[in-house]
Amino acid sequence: MIRILLADDHTILRDGIRALLEQEADLQVVGEAANGQALLELLDHTPADLVLLDINMPVLDGFGVMPQLRAQFPEVRVLVLSMLDHENYVHRMLEAGALGYVLKNADSTEIIHAIRTVAANQHFLCTEIGLNLLRRLVERTPAPALPDPYRLAPALARPPAAATGHSELSGRELEVLQLIAEGLTNQEIADTLFTSKRTIETHRQNIIEKTQVKNTAALIRYAMSTGLIG
Repeated sequence: MIRILLADDHTILRDGIRALLEQEADLQVVGEAANGQALLELLDHTPADLVLLDINMPVLDGFGVMPQLRAQFPEVRVLVLSMLDHENYVHRMLEAGALGYVLKNADSTEIIHAIRTVAANQHFLCTEIGLNLLRRLVERTPAPALPDPYRLAPALARPPAAATGHSELSGRELEVLQLIAEGLTNQEIADTLFTSKRTIETHRQNIIEKTQVKNTAALIRYAMSTGLIG
């Protein structure tokens, strides 16, 4: 059982997250706090495995509470749940000790997956943030000049599938991967491909297992580096 504390100053959002997590047998909300100071006081007498932490809060915000969380409760994992999507906010929170960062507009499947991943002491970035970071990286990195043989024969510029290690991905999995890279949710991909959300979730898991990456951000990096997506 993963014991979770919710730290957000919006009661409606806390109620919604609690209702979502109560549907999962392995997740339990053990307390709520409206700001960072209340969170620290709650942790003094409420054992927890993970804190779902907002950044913008009164009294003591996410940035202010992180150093105290890490110092006083180093065993508690922190997953940020915020509307702030700029890379500076993401960097600051991860640098301060958070293991994951999810936007509040992420779908419920991704939020639940993020909680389980961070509770297992693994890093997690939601799909939208991962794609934004990759997009900014690509925009900042000048394209290298291609050798003359590649200019003459563009097809040689991309290694064959067998050389990149992704030949085992099926055609359908490649379609799903491309739509993941475009930022679509599992439900949106299912609608696009005229199949069920559960089927897409299975495809996503199979892709991650075949490529041996840990999360969606790493999957997109892999796909771009191997030429699976442009």
